[in-house]
Amino acid sequence: MKRVIVVGSGAGGATVAKELAGKFAVTLLEAGREFRPFSLPLSTAWTIKRTGILFDERIIQFFFPAMKVRRVGEGMMVVNGRGVGGTTTLSTGNALRVDEDLREMGIDLDEEFDELTREIPITDSHQRLWRKNTRRLFDLSQQMGLNPMPMPKMGHYEHCANCGRCVLGCPRGVKWDSREFVRKAVGKGALLQTGGTVEKVLIREGEVTGVKVRWEWGPEFVPADLVVLAAGGLGTPAILQRSGISTVPRLFVDPVLCVAVEWEGVHQSTEIPMPFVIQREHYIFSPYFDFLSFFFNRRWRSRPENILGLMIKIADSNSGFVSGSHISKTLTIEDHARLQEGVELCNEILLRFGAKKENIFLGTLNAGHPGGMLPLTINESQTLHSPFLPPNLYVADATLFPRSLGNPPILTIMALAKRVSFLIQKKLC
Repeated sequence: MKRVIVVGSGAGGATVAKELAGKFAVTLLEAGREFRPFSLPLSTAWTIKRTGILFDERIIQFFFPAMKVRRVGEGMMVVNGRGVGGTTTLSTGNALRVDEDLREMGIDLDEEFDELTREIPITDSHQRLWRKNTRRLFDLSQQMGLNPMPMPKMGHYEHCANCGRCVLGCPRGVKWDSREFVRKAVGKGALLQTGGTVEKVLIREGEVTGVKVRWEWGPEFVPADLVVLAAGGLGTPAILQRSGISTVPRLFVDPVLCVAVEWEGVHQSTEIPMPFVIQREHYIFSPYFDFLSFFFNRRWRSRPENILGLMIKIADSNSGFVSGSHISKTLTIEDHARLQEGVELCNEILLRFGAKKENIFLGTLNAGHPGGMLPLTINESQTLHSPFLPPNLYVADATLFPRSLGNPPILTIMALAKRVSFLIQKKLC
């Protein structure tokens, strides 16, 4: 049986592992460990914050190992998951299809999206959980002609307790994440190995022979007939570079900035995040309680139940790069203009909501959707295989996206990974 190594257990890697398990001898390598939700009560976190010891966002990984935070240019924080399930465990479970760029290149993923809707429960029935202030925001947005849309979510929201902790790891298993696909892959015979960092792929005579993994006890060579990299938009380019394979400096990250106001008893921190979305050209809006800002931003001084926030997420320019553990990413003049336009519209919404201008404050600029450093072109629309890669090495994550989506990418990553899996089966069978 052909041996396939899949690196990364997030949206792309878990999908590939599930699709290929049972047909090939699949080994799924995850650098992190088993995921555990963040269990500290927000009231305790607020008390700790007031002591002043939460002075740097990067220290969050010491009490929540599944969340890795790195500081890049202009004080922006880049966040990614580290553990089984990757960043899907820290997501809000959004299920948006955002494949216009791929379709323009001739990549039709209709069949893959249809399969995903059959495999994953997707619903907007969470509207019954909205509190009155969320409904007011939705109605106000409609009155302003912003065309808000209830956000489709992945999961069994009929069991949702509305605790608001989706991005800290759903404690009740309501929100779907890619660990479900990992479990299915293992059930079909895949081997899941955690705690080992893939340093590079080994290449001989133009073909990959396996990967070098760094474990706590030392390095190991793991042989394979084919390797799929799905270590995320930061991890995959680093592995490629360490393997002597070129990438391109076109990193995007989907920056997020929250505009917030103190609003007594709003309880947004214990409500489903991103309940609806407003699509604008180059950016989106959504109600969102930003835990990273709450934990570490000094402007967020109020108790969690008294903060109301609106998220701006922009589609940023492809103007950064990853080099090993170093991330270089600065926002362009155009990116700043989009953020500022978003801030002004958020201010208008909050002022109409009843807030006073002097009470509105900003959150911490952060990002969590990196990709773009091995972008597909029209020439690869049928193979989904970059000419930079050996014939038996594939990529199956946001590294392939030609530009920023400016939207939740999970569903689109999984659809693309399904297509990659289909092409791999054709190659190996």
